[in-house]
Amino acid sequence: MNRIHVNSTINGDVTEFLCDPGASLLDVLRDTLHLTGSKEGCGSGDCGACTVELDGEMVCSCLVLAAEAEGRTVATIEGVAEGSVLHPVQQKFLEHAALQCGFCTPGFIVAAKSLLDRNPNPTETEVRYWLAGNLCRCTGYDKIVRAVMDAAAELRQERTAA
Repeated sequence: MNRIHVNSTINGDVTEFLCDPGASLLDVLRDTLHLTGSKEGCGSGDCGACTVELDGEMVCSCLVLAAEAEGRTVATIEGVAEGSVLHPVQQKFLEHAALQCGFCTPGFIVAAKSLLDRNPNPTETEVRYWLAGNLCRCTGYDKIVRAVMDAAAELRQERTAA
């Protein structure tokens, strides 16, 4: 089977890779590019553990063919922090203990950041709606929602101070 040559920008870095025609973006991220933050929870787009942004839109990377990333921009959990400085969403997840096993956390963080990039002042209902595609089997969602709301407040405060 012929492999496909793909050029993409992943977490701000121009990247090229070879993939099988049927390979998912998640498989290439994890197995070829060694970006293992995104997880495969279901393989059917139901759990959100593999959430990434593709050209600024949230997608389940288990449902996207890797070849579809040609010429496009991919943002994964590995690109959320700036070096060793955590993004406010990441920091608030830690402060609010909004994780237990951590398997679902990368998808929640990518989704929460995506929301706050679009809507810096979401209501609790909007946060819950936006995160509805991400499932957690270990904890209730209240700590996650509180972490996102707190991150939103911090980001608004940072924007006001700037």
